[in-house]
Amino acid sequence: MSSLRLFKVDPTPYFPNVRPQLSHLFCAFILSFSTLSKFLNDTYIYIYIYPTFTYTTQHTPNLFMRAISHHLLVSLLDWRISTSRSLFSLRTIMSQSDHSSAFTTPRLVLKKVLAKSQHEGDGAVVRRGIGRSELKNLDPFLMLDHFSVSPPAGFPDHPHRGFETVTYMLEGGITHQDFAGHKGTIRKGDVQWMTAGRGIIHSEMPAEANNNKGLQLWINLSSRDKMMEPNYQELPSENIPRAEKDGVEVRVIAGEAMGVHSPVYTRTPTMYLVFCMMPGTQWHQRIPESWNAFVYTIEGEGVFGCPSSSPTVAHHVLVLSQGDGLSVWNNSSKPLRFVLIGGQPLNEPVVQYGPFVMNTQSEIEKTIEDYHYGRNGFEMSKYWMSQQ
Repeated sequence: MSSLRLFKVDPTPYFPNVRPQLSHLFCAFILSFSTLSKFLNDTYIYIYIYPTFTYTTQHTPNLFMRAISHHLLVSLLDWRISTSRSLFSLRTIMSQSDHSSAFTTPRLVLKKVLAKSQHEGDGAVVRRGIGRSELKNLDPFLMLDHFSVSPPAGFPDHPHRGFETVTYMLEGGITHQDFAGHKGTIRKGDVQWMTAGRGIIHSEMPAEANNNKGLQLWINLSSRDKMMEPNYQELPSENIPRAEKDGVEVRVIAGEAMGVHSPVYTRTPTMYLVFCMMPGTQWHQRIPESWNAFVYTIEGEGVFGCPSSSPTVAHHVLVLSQGDGLSVWNNSSKPLRFVLIGGQPLNEPVVQYGPFVMNTQSEIEKTIEDYHYGRNGFEMSKYWMSQQ
């Protein structure tokens, strides 16, 4: 009998859709092809897929593929080769070992950021996940705050220009007023989608005595939309499309999921999905391949991207790799709540000065002058004050 030679193989050539920026390197020990050709009948091929490298930006492109960590499936696999399988398929082995095969290119977790508490506004506490040193922005997203505010704290009169804010209430309510006379209260489950455009001055103050909690997302506008007239889209909780399947519920604030669509018009193409997954459930959600996307965990713990990954607990932003979908598992004994947000990158320069977001420094300087002198959208800035 000829001697058998084992060697390590990078399966990337067998998987044209597996690209280096994804976060797993599958290393397998297999029989050499020369030996294999002599033992096609009644030969057992032992293949071991195992954790190897942890993703870092210092790794060479082939090592960008982070290992299937924490003991994915795998021990040894008996693989019988018959004459009809003269060239065995690593693709088949992957489909047996990785449940994320629901997608051509599954999205994996590239970066994990804890949304740490900080003070904003007038005594309000926010957990900022995007817009901090660890994650300055994620085109087209500029900021994500998980806020908690009780009277007398809040967000008194302040301006915006050049982007949109999306406020989703988790508990309590927020009363909103702006200098154009728009006012109202959004309560638990409600959404306010505000396009600041060329300029808005407004206040956001707690509507109830106890904790008022929610998420606020800032979405950048393209250069052609930055100076548009301000606009509001408001969705009370009962008007937000929702669907449920196999213990997984989704509320579709923007985009589509489970066959239901949101009525919200997104100038910057965006998906905003709120999931609640019961214990023992899993879900596979498609995401446009060219979009950037992230997860924010609100409550519970879940496994994202790869079934062997460590669970992620509440208050983390997970930046996802490129791909066509995300798989999520709730292996815990409690419900998992999270938002999945994706958007089409604008690929434009971003210059930000607090609540003003433009494309150039000169545009920022002009915005500051407009606000100071009350012109080009801020005409009422000198005379208006909220009644809260």
